[in-house]
Parts: sequence; structure tokens; C-alpha cells
Amino acid sequence: MTGNNFVPGHDIRAAFFEAMSAMYRAEVPLYGDLLDIVDDVNRRALSAHPDMAAELRDRGELDRLGQERHGAIRVGTAAELSMMRRVFAVMGMHPVGYYDLSVAGVPVHSTAFRPLGLEGLNRNPFRVFTSLLRLELIDDPAFRAEAMRLLLQRTIFNERAVALVEQFEGDGGLDQQSATSFVEAVLETFRWHRQTVVDSQTYGKLHRAHRLVADVVCFKGPHINHLTPRTLDIDGAQQEMQARGINAKDVIEGPPRRSVPILLRQTSFKALEEEVRFLDSEAGVFGTHTARFGEIEQRGLALTPKGRALYDTLLDEARGEQGSQAQNYEQSLQEAFSRFPDDLDTLRTQGLGYFHYRLVNHPSTHPPDTTDLETLIATGMVEASPVIYEDFLPVSAAGVFQSNLGGTEQRPYSAAAAQAAFEHALGAKVADPFTLYKAIQASSIASVRAALEAPTEPAKL
Repeated sequence: MTGNNFVPGHDIRAAFFEAMSAMYRAEVPLYGDLLDIVDDVNRRALSAHPDMAAELRDRGELDRLGQERHGAIRVGTAAELSMMRRVFAVMGMHPVGYYDLSVAGVPVHSTAFRPLGLEGLNRNPFRVFTSLLRLELIDDPAFRAEAMRLLLQRTIFNERAVALVEQFEGDGGLDQQSATSFVEAVLETFRWHRQTVVDSQTYGKLHRAHRLVADVVCFKGPHINHLTPRTLDIDGAQQEMQARGINAKDVIEGPPRRSVPILLRQTSFKALEEEVRFLDSEAGVFGTHTARFGEIEQRGLALTPKGRALYDTLLDEARGEQGSQAQNYEQSLQEAFSRFPDDLDTLRTQGLGYFHYRLVNHPSTHPPDTTDLETLIATGMVEASPVIYEDFLPVSAAGVFQSNLGGTEQRPYSAAAAQAAFEHALGAKVADPFTLYKAIQASSIASVRAALEAPTEPAKL
């Protein structure tokens, strides 16, 4: 609690994450199986690589590993997106990055709500990838009109949730009782509802036009469609999924397997077919809907703009040669990324990634004659460890979307990034991920130099 008896945002975020995870595990039992797989794989990885465990502990990431998740939702209107921003602000989560998925044939653009700083991430790194439907990319005007009519009829947050957000904004925080009530009220927005808001004929028409649009507009709200735990070995997790008979994706999205993981790799089990009830269900009309799935991710080094440009070039080359079909694509990906350095020193000295610097061997009597990082690293006085990528990749996100829409939903949208329009709908600017990573690196360098300049007492015998 603060002096005003307000609950810190990270505590509300942690409580909401725990409630969301328990709800999703009850709704999708396979999610529980994924958690068991990830726990087993991570335990084996840490046992086999004690140096990895020590590095995670030194970076403050070991404790967060078991609770790390990201979720994903899709909203339909600017008003829904703006309110979502206000809701996540209560939890200390803010919009980071702009993702244009139209480049991969999905009519949405997105941001990720997450904590901004390293302290907040290490306390609870819950993230929610949030997509806004782009009806303007749909050619059929009648289809657009029907979808918008349905969206304008719904309210995705209940009155209690809205009132508590307004209370937070007016008072500057929530006390314990209000925070608990907030978690309970907001959770209802993300709950799965088998009852649609349309009859079977309307659902069928929208579903045939585009499955993703049907998923957004035919239900009461943006049910969470996956919760993703973080693994230290996604290849091992993929093999374990397959060994347990889980219908996993054929291709792991993102970069290939490397000695030094970079950015983000993701895999998932295929979306579940779940029974739904239409408005005309009293006449015996039921159906199925496919939307919710299970995903696992592995996170690696956050790349600088220079590193990201090289990554994008090599990924485009691999995809251009082989598409994204499993067998040939993986070979093409490995060949393309053979030109991406795969050791920490080269990645750091070539400015391809962000690093966290830490003083590990303080001089006992007087500061060294130099504060040059390379010299300090060479003498063993300073260690550099990777800054972990906390965000998402549009091509990978679209790949997971496509595989869980049946693989038939890609549309030939031209690239149509519209960040200004997205931010207008959001009611705020999105933070630039590169700026956040650069600040983490700069802060660590400043801490090293401040520690070196601080006087130390000789050790007492």
C-alpha cells in the first residue's frame, strides 16, 4: 500500500493475471497441459545449464519465469480500444509498439499493453497483445455495415468496471477493496461466452466472409483467445507437445534455433472447436466456433534498429524463397540466418542487440583509470548480459493467427500501416520499444560508472 492506501499497479496486475490464468485453465484444460510441459522443460533446461540459471537470477528474471504470460484479445471499435487502454492503466500496463498485421493478410492492427520498465516487468511481466479490427480493409460495403451494426450494439465492460476505472482516474488509485472488485469486474470482459449475439444465418454469413471478423463481432466481448507461458527451450517444448499427442503447429514462428536466442519464437496447438449457441438455438440450432488456442514462447535478445533491420532482411529472404511451409521453410530459414552473428560478444560489439551491464568485480582500493566498457569487460570487472525482448513480431503473430483460422483466411491486403489512426482510436501514443530497451541499457551503464566512482573501504583483515 502507498501512503494513500492505494494498491500499487503491479499488485493489481498480478492479481488480475492470477484470476485470468485460473479462469482460462478452467475453460481450456489444454492450457494446464501446456503449463505442465513448460514447467518440465524449464526445469530440465535450468538443471542442464546452471550458468543460465545464475544469469537469470542475476538479472532478476528467475522468479518471474513461472508466472510469465502474455494474452491476446481482439476488439472491434475505437471506443472499445480506448476503454481497454484505461483499464490496463489501472494495472500499470501501457501501450508499447504498433503492429500492422495487414502486411500478412490479417485485417487488424495492434499494440501490446505491458509494464514499461525493468522493475515492473520483473515484478510481473503480464502482457496483452490487443488488436483492433480494420473494417475499412474489407471490400464488401454490406459486410462492413453489418459488422459495424453488431459492434455498436454491444458494451464489453460492465458498469462496475467502468465506475472503478473512473474512480482510479479521479482519486489516483484504488484501495484494496476496490482493487479486488476491479479484478472481478474486469475479468468478465475476457470470459468465454458460448451464446453468440447473432442468429445462425448471420454467423454463417460473417464466418464465410472472414473467420476473424466473425470472432470479433459475433460475441459479447473480446474473450481471451490464448495465454502464453515462456519456455527456455521451445524446440524441446514443441517435441513434448507432439509426444503427448497435442496438435501443435508444424512450424515454430520467428527466427531459427540459435546458440544465442534473439527476439521471439512461438508455437501453439491448433484452435479448439467449441460448441456455441446462436440466438435461434431454441429451434435446436447449435454450431461450433474455432478461436481459442494454446501457445508457448521463447524470448531472447532484444535487437537494436540495426539488428532488427538485418533480421527483417533475412526473414524476408527466407519467406520469399520458400513461403512458410514447414519442411523447406525451416531449411531456408537456417541458411538465411547463418549470416546473423550467433555469439554474445559479436552481437554486442557490432551493435546488433541491447545489453545490461553489471559491475561484478569492484576494485578494492581505487577506481580504474578508465570507464571504457570494453576495457572493463576484458579485465573481468564488468559483465554484459542480454536485455530480453519483451514485445512481439507482426509476422509471427500473423502466422499464429493464420494457423488458428484454418490456414485459409489470408487476404491480399496491400501494406496499410495506419499508426496515427490507431493512436487516435487508442486515445494515446504508443511507446517506442527501441527507446525503452535503449533506456534499460543506458541505465545499467550509468549504474556501473557510478559504482566505479564511489569510494570503497579496503577489506578489513
